[in-house]
Amino acid sequence: MKKILENKWVTASLALAMGLFLGYVFWHNGSEGGRVEHGIADHADETIWTCSMHPQIRQHEPGKCPICGMDLIPLQSGGDNINPMAVSMTSTAVKLAGIQTIMVGGGEGIVEKSLQLNGTVVPDERLVKTLTAHVAGRIEQLFVNTTGEFVKRGQRLASIYSPELIAAQRELLQTADIKESQPALYKAAFEKLKAFKLSESQIKNIVESGEIRQTVDILADQSGVVFEKKVNVGDHLKTGEALYIIADLSKVWVEFDAYESDLPWIAVGDKVAFIVASLPGQKFEGKVAFIEPMVNRQSRVAQIRVEIPNPDQKLKPEMFATGTIVAKVSAEGGQITLPKSAVMWTGERSVVYVREKDREAPSFMIREVVLGPSLGSSYLIEAGLNSGDDVVVNGTFTVDAAAQLAGKPSMMNPQDGVDVTRHGHKATEKPKQVHVSDQSKKHIEGLITKYYKLKDALVASDKEEAIASAGAFKKQLGQVPMGAFKGKAHDSWMNLEKLMKNAVDSILSAGNIDQARKSFISLSEVMVDAAHTFGPFDEAVYVQHCPMANNDLGADWLSEVNEVRNPYYGDMMLTCGEVTETIE
Repeated sequence: MKKILENKWVTASLALAMGLFLGYVFWHNGSEGGRVEHGIADHADETIWTCSMHPQIRQHEPGKCPICGMDLIPLQSGGDNINPMAVSMTSTAVKLAGIQTIMVGGGEGIVEKSLQLNGTVVPDERLVKTLTAHVAGRIEQLFVNTTGEFVKRGQRLASIYSPELIAAQRELLQTADIKESQPALYKAAFEKLKAFKLSESQIKNIVESGEIRQTVDILADQSGVVFEKKVNVGDHLKTGEALYIIADLSKVWVEFDAYESDLPWIAVGDKVAFIVASLPGQKFEGKVAFIEPMVNRQSRVAQIRVEIPNPDQKLKPEMFATGTIVAKVSAEGGQITLPKSAVMWTGERSVVYVREKDREAPSFMIREVVLGPSLGSSYLIEAGLNSGDDVVVNGTFTVDAAAQLAGKPSMMNPQDGVDVTRHGHKATEKPKQVHVSDQSKKHIEGLITKYYKLKDALVASDKEEAIASAGAFKKQLGQVPMGAFKGKAHDSWMNLEKLMKNAVDSILSAGNIDQARKSFISLSEVMVDAAHTFGPFDEAVYVQHCPMANNDLGADWLSEVNEVRNPYYGDMMLTCGEVTETIE
């Protein structure tokens, strides 16, 4: 018994010692592994801070840029380049805000717009006739005495007493006796009664009876509905006086009212489907036969005429009709459409947010667009977007709010905060001059020369020449080598070059001379900065200012001469402006 207890104590002691040894080994290795893993995590989560204007600056802590003094911003993973004018968001923020984009453009297609029109059924004017008295007399009897009554061609409408008709009948009977010997006289008397609109059967009955009729029946010369009754029994008539207005309703018109904004979408031959309230469930179709060439001065609408067969006469005059035209326009040439949810309208400007390409993190840039006709839930875009642009269509105001909070260009503050034409500094702040070689200045002088050509084209209000000059400027810009500038000059040039390209692209996409001039404001501001940064040059450069341009906010431009020639108004206010500075 004693040996057994001794063996148990030995076994327990050995087990305890082994447990302590293994615990030490695992604890030691585990703590080292934990420290290594923690170190990796700390290194992976470390944020690199950089300057939006000087991307070469890299720091492990937030602070100020040692070059320009701007606040450093966190560098996006993957070394993503940052556009200082764009608002950046994390992928998580984009998902939470429900921000969605679509790629616009996509080549040829058909653009459709559904137009809702209101109209009225009216008689076909070509089938409305006025029955008149062809001889003076007195109405003795009316056989059709109510408006709206249907009559057939040849039906008796009224009887008339006329001394002229009695005299004409007497001549007919007299010439009938000598018809064989004097046929011409008989024929003349016969034709005289026909001229009074008596039918041949009526005239023959007079000849056969040999009696003069005191009253003669007036017959309907077409089938239709009595639209108006102009006479009563006992009325004395003059030759040409109206008796009835009869409308044939076997074919009717539907006249729709089209507003001015809808007229460009409507063409003769377009199909129109419409309904009337009195015939629920029935749908009628026709084609546009006529578009009124004038717009009503008061209602500001033009009438659109649709011709409709009406054999059963279900459609009655003055019925209200509600019509739909699905207008189609060929979108050849990459015409761009955009949902209305993407557009923010300020009254004077329409802007959208475009997602920047080749960015790892979501980054959005505001862009002004020119709206074309409304397509119901979307717009045609005349200028400002290119095929392939990725445009925000859902969450637009969220992106705009983020831009305002970040001090970036936004819908309400396009030039406050960080001005798109001042590359990260305030618009009133003059950029610092940097020293560059004479060869580097030649590149800037070449751009200024091309800029002058564009300016002169706008002074002359020549859109074609302005577009051509903008293309020449862009080509010259592309020929400036990346290594033309060094150090701080390189940083300044990279910012200016990007803004120049954006501004000239906006000019190239302008739909008219006014849009080109508006985009020229941005290009001019960048060129003024370039002249300040890299000048002076061999020739003096004059900075000129018009206080009325840019909706009375004022705008600058560069000129090679001291004399003011305003590119923003052309002939309208050619000399409006002043020289504010000379760079020489």
